[in-house]
Amino acid sequence: MDTQSVITRTITVSGGRFAPGHLGELTQHLPFEMVDEALTATRTTQSRLRDLPSRVVVYLLLAACLFPEIGYPGVWRKLTASLTGLPLVIPTTSGLAQARRRIGVAPLRWLFDLLRGPAATVGQRGTWWRGLLVCAIDGTTLTVPDNPRMLARFTKHRGNHGGTGYPQIRLVALLACGTRTLIDAVFGPTTTGETTYTPHLLRSLRPGMILLADRNFGAKDLITEIADTGADVLVRLKNGRKMPVLARYPDGSYLSMLGRLLVRVVECEITISTTAGRHTGVYRLATTLTDHQHYPAAELITLYHHRWEIETAYLELKSSILGGRVLRARTPAGAEQEIYALLVTYHLLRTAMADATNTQPDIDPDRASFTIAYQAARDQLIQAANVIADAVIDLVGTIGRHILADLLPARRLRVCPRIVKRAISKYQARGPNIDRTSYKATVGVDILTPADP
Repeated sequence: MDTQSVITRTITVSGGRFAPGHLGELTQHLPFEMVDEALTATRTTQSRLRDLPSRVVVYLLLAACLFPEIGYPGVWRKLTASLTGLPLVIPTTSGLAQARRRIGVAPLRWLFDLLRGPAATVGQRGTWWRGLLVCAIDGTTLTVPDNPRMLARFTKHRGNHGGTGYPQIRLVALLACGTRTLIDAVFGPTTTGETTYTPHLLRSLRPGMILLADRNFGAKDLITEIADTGADVLVRLKNGRKMPVLARYPDGSYLSMLGRLLVRVVECEITISTTAGRHTGVYRLATTLTDHQHYPAAELITLYHHRWEIETAYLELKSSILGGRVLRARTPAGAEQEIYALLVTYHLLRTAMADATNTQPDIDPDRASFTIAYQAARDQLIQAANVIADAVIDLVGTIGRHILADLLPARRLRVCPRIVKRAISKYQARGPNIDRTSYKATVGVDILTPADP
């Protein structure tokens, strides 16, 4: 005998023309009042009630970052898919473009400045180390359309295979490791380097932080500027750099000077062993943490590995969300608006993930799957689900329950060649005999004692 199941669902959204303005469950992390305040503060609230109110346009821009594979009319259909029965407008493509231009970049920038910062955690694994909030800094590039207006401000990278083909924007971000929430970010033309953009991020550093950075950030003046904020630094230095030995410590580290800054240096030899063989490299780390008893050299070496979390964050941003696509915007102002929307959306997703893992403090935030969170957020938006919080606050939410139900396994140590998998050239990148297999690995660390100069 056939049976039927009938499911009745109540959807609660804003009233009237404001109904399409939501992000599904993520709206609880970016409520209507917050968006309205951004519009008021930046004087971009509509002077008269339009078919596309400014609040709705802000949510449209953020929703577009969850659906980068479709155009803005398609994003509008996602926002209104579950709002059947409401008298909604069907805006034209040009109408959506005019609305985006009308609000400009200011409210998105305002929202990013309001939301950015490390997610609230209390001693969660992978987030804090010996009482210090672990942070990382690095840069990447985003690709924009190839047209005269973009080329007037942004340039193409040169390369052995004819360059990038598209203009690019440089993005430099400051990230909280563990939760991978965005503390700050700056972007602009690639003609300006990462270390030149970095001083714009110093406003977000403070005592109680330790900043991890690669060799590109090892300039003495830059490290001194970072240290002047009160934050501590752990940075890799080039092996050929001459560092004076002022004092030696029992853990193998030594006291030195980086410009006018007193630092402690750890030199080590790291050996990666797999079934395919062994690889050994020499690393030199400098830190402003000069107390060798409270901050042992061996732990500093292990801590530095967390710098790779910012590389994973960029992978999530550029591959998991954008799928390697060129940004939609056709103008520099539009690109700035889109990048701020992308940063806000990524931060909202990461905040929802942190809220979920916070309910189980013994879980490393690394085990939360970004892909699951991203897909769950898309589903919740299409369903217009949990837009407005109930009287009893659900701290985990539907997105969080999906995350906790399918945690990633504890991170394993694996190695794989860092090579181009899809070369621009028709020939295989770096020759035909590259082993592209990922291997399980073991690590051996030997702290070196350099000779006195």
